Amino acid sequence: GVFSKEQKQDIITRITDTMVAIEGEALRGVTWVRIVEVNEGEWAIGGQPLTAAMVHQMQGAAAQAA
Repeated sequence: GVFSKEQKQDIITRITDTMVAIEGEALRGVTWVRIVEVNEGEWAIGGQPLTAAMVHQMQGAAAQAA
């Protein structure tokens, strides 16, 4: 997959925190987050299939630009 275990945990935490910020703390216990990664080569942008390596390269370029 594209995301590491740590990145997935960060995504889960941030989505949950965002829902709680909008709807209130009572929603935390019933907020479900499901991460579904598409298999490499089964998704594309602009008609070009993407690999995990290509996504990692884009992530690196975005980090350098920030």
